[in-house]
Amino acid sequence: MSIEIKAPTFPESVADGTVATWYKQPGEACARDEHIVDIETDKVVLEVVAPADGVLKEILKGEGDTVLSDEVLAVFESGAAASAAPAEKTDAPAEKSAAPAAATSSKETVQIKTPSFPESVADGTVATWYKQPGEACTRDDHIVDIETDKVVLEVVAPADGVIGEILKNEGDTVLSDEVLANFLVGASGSEAAPSQAESTSTAEGDEDGVAGPAARKALSEAGLTVSQVKGTGKGGRITKEDVEAAVKSKSAPAAATPAKAAPAAKSASAAPTSTALGAEGRVEKRVPMTRLRATIAKRLVEAQQTAALLTTYNEVNMGPIMELRKKYKDEFIKAHNGTKLGFMSFFVKAATEALKRFPAVNASIDGNDMVYHGYQDIGVAVSTDRGLMVPVLRNTEAMGLADIESSIMDFALRGRDGKLGMDDMQGGTFTITNGGTFGSLLSTPIINPPQTGILGMHKIQERPMAVNGQVVIQPMMYLALSYDHRMIDGKEAVQFLVTIKDLLEDPARLLLEI
Repeated sequence: MSIEIKAPTFPESVADGTVATWYKQPGEACARDEHIVDIETDKVVLEVVAPADGVLKEILKGEGDTVLSDEVLAVFESGAAASAAPAEKTDAPAEKSAAPAAATSSKETVQIKTPSFPESVADGTVATWYKQPGEACTRDDHIVDIETDKVVLEVVAPADGVIGEILKNEGDTVLSDEVLANFLVGASGSEAAPSQAESTSTAEGDEDGVAGPAARKALSEAGLTVSQVKGTGKGGRITKEDVEAAVKSKSAPAAATPAKAAPAAKSASAAPTSTALGAEGRVEKRVPMTRLRATIAKRLVEAQQTAALLTTYNEVNMGPIMELRKKYKDEFIKAHNGTKLGFMSFFVKAATEALKRFPAVNASIDGNDMVYHGYQDIGVAVSTDRGLMVPVLRNTEAMGLADIESSIMDFALRGRDGKLGMDDMQGGTFTITNGGTFGSLLSTPIINPPQTGILGMHKIQERPMAVNGQVVIQPMMYLALSYDHRMIDGKEAVQFLVTIKDLLEDPARLLLEI
């Protein structure tokens, strides 16, 4: 039976997408849910999978084509064998899929290119090479990351083979469909030409170490050779971190002596990372801001410039919540398949109830209109190596504590692995951020436009408190609510925060909704 394979349904803010990579070609057999094509938008790369076991019959949209939401990409024959597919393909798809088809021939050189960027993305930066010249790869191995100002794109090996030559090093700026490296299809590591790192080392007379492109730049900038640095990478390969450690370990007089390093440093002046020795031999390292970090910075500055930001503070006694967790934590884990009971779920439920009572805090501003949302979608700030992400919990009014905790854990794991998608971070009516996990006692969070409020949690600290005329030591937490004064009056903001405080100090109110 023939089935149409369609592009995903894009959100309203996404007009169209681009066919990035076909992982299957006409005539190839596919298993159900097998990854067959990537659709790239201006925010994230979306995976399209096979709807059933069968064969990809015909590709209607080639790599680089622009597609709309739910547009047909290909025709799929369910239940068919590979031989049942037509041998001939239409001219357009055949031309656009020539490179992948060529990858099947033995020991042929193919070009590895950057993905096709959408119109809103001008260029990208080579972030990390996971394979080096001479290293063997299997088909679909992750070999390099390309970072744009919105998302990090993964480039994979087109077939089994070996990286022949890297043409774009870490930190280089690349355009859409620009060649990154040459790939030797069907070759083994021993059959491949010597890597760039090896040839460079031999030319310099250093045969006892191998360094990748980024490490060689760092070596050149620091005035070191591979023989002076101990490699800790795979197979003794020298990494950038190894070079930095070697620079730090050198004494000031010794580090300042190499005069021959000056020309090399000049030739590497355009390198993305530079390490230099300042006065008294102290090391300074200059690293360009990543695109994701630059985008975050731009949006935070815009929020401060366009919104009338104000912050109100309060404090909450965390004793009741801590006692509840201690009493039921073991039973909670058993009842909910290993999900642990944390603090964040209580804050999400308290914020949800407070948002129902104060709709202005759950609203947003769209031009001259105020948009009141009849649902609660709460973003939870997650810190990752690539920057701050804010995935969104949908319809928290219908979620239980276990649902919230398991969803947050899933966000944290996927954020760490760079697997958060566009849908995870789209929308949101309110945000919660927890600086207390890093030891923050008090801070002023910045709202996430077009939202009008953000709640800041902080470190729990025992403090002496007056209770019924007696001084009692209690676990206290400062709370901060930053809000847009254009939408929310001070009275509403204060009452909203007091509501959260009251609900947390008497958790039974969360269950009774009083």
